[in-house]
Amino acid sequence: MTDLFAPLSFRRGPAMKNRFMLAPLTNLQSFPDGKLSDDEFRWLTFRAEGGFGATMTCAAHVQRIGQGFPGQLGVFSDDHLPGLTRLASAINAQGSLSIVQLHHAGMRTPRDLIGEAPVCPSDDAETGARALTGAEVAALIEDFVSAAERAEKAGFQGVELHGAHGYIISQFLSPEINHRTDAYGGSAENRARLLLEIIDGVRARCHPDFNLGVRLSPERFGLQLADIIALAQQLMREGKVDYLDMSLWDVFKEPMEEAFQGRSLMSWFTELERGEVRLGVAGKITTAQDARAVLAAGADFAVIGRAAILHHDYPLKIQANPDFTPVALPVSRAHLAAEGLSETFIGYMSTWKGFVAEDQA
Repeated sequence: MTDLFAPLSFRRGPAMKNRFMLAPLTNLQSFPDGKLSDDEFRWLTFRAEGGFGATMTCAAHVQRIGQGFPGQLGVFSDDHLPGLTRLASAINAQGSLSIVQLHHAGMRTPRDLIGEAPVCPSDDAETGARALTGAEVAALIEDFVSAAERAEKAGFQGVELHGAHGYIISQFLSPEINHRTDAYGGSAENRARLLLEIIDGVRARCHPDFNLGVRLSPERFGLQLADIIALAQQLMREGKVDYLDMSLWDVFKEPMEEAFQGRSLMSWFTELERGEVRLGVAGKITTAQDARAVLAAGADFAVIGRAAILHHDYPLKIQANPDFTPVALPVSRAHLAAEGLSETFIGYMSTWKGFVAEDQA
C-alpha cells in the first residue's frame, strides 16, 4: 500500500484526506504569554491550504512553567482560547485534521524563560531541575487533560501528547532520568503511569469522537528501545489512542542498541499488532519516494517536517509530480518568506546548519 492520497480513517474523529501529517515544528512565532500570533496563524493555515491531511501545531505548553522555548504557543489558560479557536476554524475549513500537540518541557525548560527552577520526575543536577512532588504530578496530569479539553473547546479535532525527545512525559519513561520511588517510578509499568493516566483523563473528559495521538521516540535521553516497543504495543492493544507518531530521527536507520540492529528501527514498530490504532513515522522523509517507502514498509502515514518548511504545498507538489524532490539546501531567506515563515522563524531556521543561505536575500 503506497497510495499517499488514499484517505485514512481513525477510530475516532474525521479521516485524513491523504497520508501527510504536518510535524509539530518549533517556530518561536507566538507571543511571550503563549497567545497565537498572526505569524504563527499564517504558517499553520498555509500548510492546511497546501494540502496536508493533518495540520498539527508546534508543541503547545500545558503549564506556564513547562515552556520549552521563546514564542511558544500556549494552551494552559482560557486566555489562549480566542487564538486557538481562530486557528482551529481556519484549519478545519481546509478539510485538514486539526491537532494541538500538548507539551511540557520539564527539565528542558530554560530557567531564565520561567524565572524559577524547572521541574522533572527527579532532581537533576545537570539542569538544576527539581523533583515534582506527588501533588505536582497529579496537577501535571490534570493540566494535560484540561489542555485537551481546552483544545476541543476551541474546535480542534484532536490532540497529540508529546511523549518524545526528552520532554516531561519522556523523562518519566526514562530509567536514566526518572529515579522516583513512588507509583510513577521504578518499573517500566510505573514509569508509563503518567502517560497512561493522561490518556485515561482525556478519554473520560473529552468527546467520545475526539482524536487522540501520542508521539514517542525510542532512543536517546536514557530511553530503552525494549521499553518503548512494549509501551507502543500496549497502547495499540488497549486502543485508547487513535494513532502513534513515532519520531525516529531517520526513518530508514537501524537502532542504536546493538541487540536490535540488523533491521530498520521503524520495522520494530510496523510489525506490532495494530488493531484500530494507526501508525505514523517521522524522520528525514523528504522526497515523494521516501514517503511512498514508509507506507510500503508498513506505516499508515508520513509525518513531514523539513520538507513542509520548504514547501507549504508539499502534498500538492507530490500529487502533481510523483517524483517530486524538495528544493536543494541551503535556501534563501526570500524563499522561506514566500513559504509563510516570519523573520523570527527564518532566524531560527538559520541556526540549523546548512538550511538558510545567509549570503542571499
